[in-house]
Amino acid sequence: MKREQTLNRMKTIEGHMRGVIHMVEEDKYCIDVIRQIQAIQAALNKVSSGILEDHLNSCVITAIRGGDQLEKERIFKEITDVFTASNSI
Repeated sequence: MKREQTLNRMKTIEGHMRGVIHMVEEDKYCIDVIRQIQAIQAALNKVSSGILEDHLNSCVITAIRGGDQLEKERIFKEITDVFTASNSI
């Protein structure tokens, strides 16, 4: 995912978030608020997946092709930590 594309999506999510804040301030129907929060979570997950894909296709490939074993181990631990954290949410 290109940087500009990522920033545009994040700004859209930011606007959506402001809309949800307004919904809560206006005491809108709870299920409607939850649905909007779920939409934001899905959008964030999509952005996160795009960033991870870019990371795998650049930094991780570079580390795998490189000769530094410690760097390879660091990169793999980083990826494992990201997946562990995402599964514990």
